[in-house]
Formats: sequence, structure tokens, C-alpha cells
Amino acid sequence: MTKISRRDAMLATGAAALWPALARAQARAGSSTPFSWAMLQQRAEALAKQPYRAVPPVAAAAALDYDAVGGIRYRADKTLAGGIRPFPLGKYAPVPVTLNVVANGRATSVEYAPSLFETKPGVKPAPGFAGFRVMEQGKDSDWLAYMGASYFRSAGALDQYGLSARGIAIDTGLEKEEFPVFTEFWIEPLGDGGYTIYALLDGESLTGAYRFVSRHPMAVVQDVSSVLFLRKPVARLGIAPATSMFWYDDRRHKTAADWRPEIHDSDGLAIRTAGGERVWRPLRNPAQPTTDSFAADDVRGFGLLQRDRNFDHYQDDGAFYDRRPNLWIEPQGQWGSGRVILYAFPTAGETTDNVVCFWTPGAAVRAGQRLAYDYRLTWGGDDPTRDRVAHVVDSWTGSAGRPGGEAIAGAVKLVADFVGDGLAGLTRQSGVSAEIAIARGKLLESAAYPVVGQRNRWRVIADVAPEGDGPADVRLFLKRGNATLSETLLMPLYRS
Repeated sequence: MTKISRRDAMLATGAAALWPALARAQARAGSSTPFSWAMLQQRAEALAKQPYRAVPPVAAAAALDYDAVGGIRYRADKTLAGGIRPFPLGKYAPVPVTLNVVANGRATSVEYAPSLFETKPGVKPAPGFAGFRVMEQGKDSDWLAYMGASYFRSAGALDQYGLSARGIAIDTGLEKEEFPVFTEFWIEPLGDGGYTIYALLDGESLTGAYRFVSRHPMAVVQDVSSVLFLRKPVARLGIAPATSMFWYDDRRHKTAADWRPEIHDSDGLAIRTAGGERVWRPLRNPAQPTTDSFAADDVRGFGLLQRDRNFDHYQDDGAFYDRRPNLWIEPQGQWGSGRVILYAFPTAGETTDNVVCFWTPGAAVRAGQRLAYDYRLTWGGDDPTRDRVAHVVDSWTGSAGRPGGEAIAGAVKLVADFVGDGLAGLTRQSGVSAEIAIARGKLLESAAYPVVGQRNRWRVIADVAPEGDGPADVRLFLKRGNATLSETLLMPLYRS
């Protein structure tokens, strides 16, 4: 994954929009055209049969750096369709997109005009729109934004932006990643403050038609339909990608220059398998790029979550990492054979998204194929995976061996804490144990017990000796007899 700064790729600045009167005037002039979801799919299919032609950037945008774009603000009285304001072009978002408003089965294009923007002295907008944002009703803040390649994101239930989603990921983690672009949008108000957003995707390897039925009752929920048309084979096709940032947490604070105890938009990957298993993989800032693959045939759900909601753990009253949204992806229907991929590369700061997850089909992706995937995105503050089954709340690693004794050379101690209502009333005499499996390593010693003074909290301690050059992959969960009491923790352990 190319190192893209979210602060550059999706600027948190004022934006632009058009006034409803313009749309009405264009409609009266006969400039509107028929539009439907079926027509968009037909257009994407026809486009896939043509050679790819990238939309060129606007030359004038190169002179508008972050500060200059911050001096361009859309006039609030020109807001389109009750809550839509386009973003201005700039150095980090120089490729224009085409915007349309849909009403009664007809689409009216949105025309650019410099008078739509308020600017600081000496700043001149570049002609065109970089994307758009959806405003909160009655507020000067937004809850959904689309800008840059096929990226979009939401402030979620806690009104704080964090991780992003993408329409598609192509060859992420391989030799060369491709970034298809949403080139045109059609925006249709739903009448309840929500919008149906249609988008045309175009790239070297494929085209696509997308429909996002987006509502904001509490959490932001988007029902997504995607139809893809392949121009050429793709080695690694990423469906429903989520992109986030993990710099460090309390386990690695001592290696970071920043004073804040933790800095991350998400702290783990959660997966719910077709068999009902709940999986948790803590995120890390790796020393070198890493790719993890998890079997996920007909996966029920997956996503990047921020489980740690304790302000004291971050101490950031500006970025509010404790409020960053979770993004949970739920496939609608049977997706078939496939895997969830987690890719991460090193970062030395908080402005670079260095983590991405997505589902990739097990079958080869060939030129000429038509693929369709429906799914629901939930941008929320609550953990969608929590129920009576205990979940991981903390995990640490350190030197193996008994406290106060000599460390075991070449071994690592893993400590994991689980919390859940299903652990209520269980004691050391209740027959609870840890099921531990290790690939490329050997289990030296382990124990599972309730944490003294803590309600419904159990701890697992394991000393592991990695073998070979790579990490030991540890898989563990709590059980009682044949009953599973917790989700499964997946943790790579590196030789100390």
C-alpha cells in the first residue's frame, strides 16, 4: 500500500457546493438526463470494453498546498440538495470529479463557478471539484465525505473522523498497487437526512458501478452494492477495504518520540467466520511490511475497530483518538471462498495510514469477468462483536520466564486479558483453561486464571519459543470443557 497521508488525501477544510436554484434552472433548460442504477451498471460495463484513460489533474491545483486549501471555504448558503458541499481541488487532491444531483429519475450536473467559494486574500480556487461532504442537519460539520481515488470516510456515531474506506483495493501489498478512481457521482436525497450516492469507478484493471444508501440515525450505516467489470486479471482483488493508522500503543510507547501514551485510529482487526468463531488480531506498527491472511469462506463480518475508549490512555484533547469510529463490514448474501487480508507497513507518525484490511476471493480474477458484492458498512462507537462471549481487552508481550527469575533466552511471554458476562461466577475450580495452538513455535508454559479484584476478567499467560526466521503465530481462547468462552486471539510473537 502506497504511503498516503490522510491529512493530504482528505483535507478537513471548508468545501464547496451549489445552490438548489441552479439545479432547478438547469432542469428547466433541459440539461438533465435520465438516470438509474441499471443505467450506471450498463455504463460501467461499456467503459470496461474501452482502453483506460486516466482523468488528468487540474494544473492550477498544484499551487494550492494544505494551507491554501484551508483558505478556501464553500459558501454555506449555496449548499446543494439539503446538505451536500463539494470539496475544492488542491495539491493533494488535483483530480476533478463530476457531480450530479438526482431527482425523479433524472440527473442534473453540478457546474463549477469561482463565486461558490469564499477565499482568503490572494487565494484563487482551481476550477473543478475534488469530491464532496455531507453536512449534519443544522450544523457546520459533516458526517460523510468522499475524496481522493475511491476513498471515503465517516465521522461515525462519536462525531470524530478516523479510518477510511475504499471502493476497491488492487494488489495491495504486492509489487505495485493500483488505485482506481471514482470519476463521477450521482447524489439523491432520501428525504430523512440520508442520501443514496452512486459512483462510477474507473481504473487500469477494472471499472465498477457503486451504490451507497447512507443514513445517520446514530451510527452511520451504508448499504453498498458494487458491480465490477474486469479489464484484465488481478492478482489480489480487495473487496470492502478499510484503511487505518496504527503508530503505537502503550506496549511500544517507549520507542516513540511523542509524549502521548498511545496514537492509533484502530487497535485491532475483528473477524466473524461462517462457523460463528470470533477472531481478534491486535494491530502493530511492524518493522517491515507484513501481510497476514485469514481463511474467511462466506465470512459473516470483519473490520478495523478502536476498542480502547479510555481518554486517559491517549491524553489527546484535540485529535480525540478515544472517539475514532469502528468500521464493521457485513457481507450481504454468500461471498463464497476467500480470505481476509491484513497488510501493514512501518510508520513514524500519525499522518500516514499504514494498515489496510479487505476480503479477497479464493478464485482467480480474470479479464472479462463481472463480479458483484453487496455489504453493509457500520461506522459506530460500540464494538459490534461484543456479546456474552468474552473479548480481548488487553495484550502484552515481554521476556519469558518467572518474574524475578532469569529470562528464558529466545522465548517470549504473551499475556492476554479477556472480559465478558459469560465468565461471571467462574473461579479457578470451574475447569476453565486456555486452548493454545502455535505455528512455527513451541509452547513452554501456560496458565489461565481470573484476575484478582476484577469483574468477569480472566488472564492467560503463555511462554512461547519462536522457531525459524519468522514469528510464532499464536492462536488462543478460553474454554470450559467443550464450550468456548471467548473469542480467539491471534498474535504473532517475534523472538526477543
